[in-house]
Amino acid sequence: MQLDLFTPKAPPLFGLDISSSSVKMLEIVDAGKGVLRVERYAIEPLPRDAVVDGNMNSLEVVVEAVKRVYKRLGTRSKHVAMAVPTGAVITKKIIVPAGLREEELEVQVTAEANQYIPFALEEVNLDFQVIGPSPSSPEEQEVLIAATRKEKVEDRVAVAESAGLLPSVMDIESFAQQAALELVWKALPGAGKDQNIVIVDVGANVMNVSVLRNDNTVYTREQAFGGNQLSQDIVSRYGMSPEEAENAKRSGGLPDDYEAEVLRPFMENLSLEVQRALQFFFTSTQYHSVDHILLAGGSAVLTGLEEVVHTRTQVNTVVANPFATMGHSERVQLKKLMADAPSLIVACGLAMRRFDPT
Repeated sequence: MQLDLFTPKAPPLFGLDISSSSVKMLEIVDAGKGVLRVERYAIEPLPRDAVVDGNMNSLEVVVEAVKRVYKRLGTRSKHVAMAVPTGAVITKKIIVPAGLREEELEVQVTAEANQYIPFALEEVNLDFQVIGPSPSSPEEQEVLIAATRKEKVEDRVAVAESAGLLPSVMDIESFAQQAALELVWKALPGAGKDQNIVIVDVGANVMNVSVLRNDNTVYTREQAFGGNQLSQDIVSRYGMSPEEAENAKRSGGLPDDYEAEVLRPFMENLSLEVQRALQFFFTSTQYHSVDHILLAGGSAVLTGLEEVVHTRTQVNTVVANPFATMGHSERVQLKKLMADAPSLIVACGLAMRRFDPT
């Protein structure tokens, strides 16, 4: 299978996001008059260590989870859009002469890729997309190259196919996230134009911080801090097993002192990590301020987190919800969708690939 990062596919499809904590499926349809509708979605937790740092440690466990969540989703479509982890992909913008034919462009891209990719080309899936004219010369054009080790793609294809699904698109998690978050920042004052927008994606083990300006990523950083830290805090304070802690975190029922003694300190630590990431951004770029912080990932649903981050950073902070302007079918519970929204962002971006022009 090609690494189909940029080439859209025709058949209707749904998004399949496999993270370290869960499998998420989401289907979006066109409701007419320019309105999108969330038709159905489902989330299935994964056992600890089934997926670590984007690596599938147990394909069989992940396949069974995908089968379960697909059955609950209840769609007739079998075509899926998936994504490889951002950290597993090398991307590079290159400048080539304008007006090259497709074959000439492929030769040029392959030659350039040889310089930037620290693996033999036969070990990687390679794709590219022409971005547009070079800012410095109309005689040249910008091309984005993306490459990842073949096993990263093959593992995900194997999971989908073993579950009876048809992988049609293989995206990059950060690209899918950006596609979904465009719906969020377009609702910001001035549609986010000429503003520095910080995306804080808090996963199970890692917090990814990226800064976008006019659709371009101007900074990215990964920090070793995630929602599993909260689970470990619950385990150590209340003597629960890791599984019990995960369930209690999601469904409630924790002791009365949980909020003050465990949850609040965790949120304060998270806000400190965000502040630290902003300082790195200011010292390593030409920018000295940011305009908005968008919170994404499973931990973004924690009640009061946006206020804690805003208080710490003094930056307008919102929980990212790409579904705010969408409709939803009767089978989707709106309150649950709004609560799950931050953890469904990659799945949303993948599901939207069905609307790419063919």
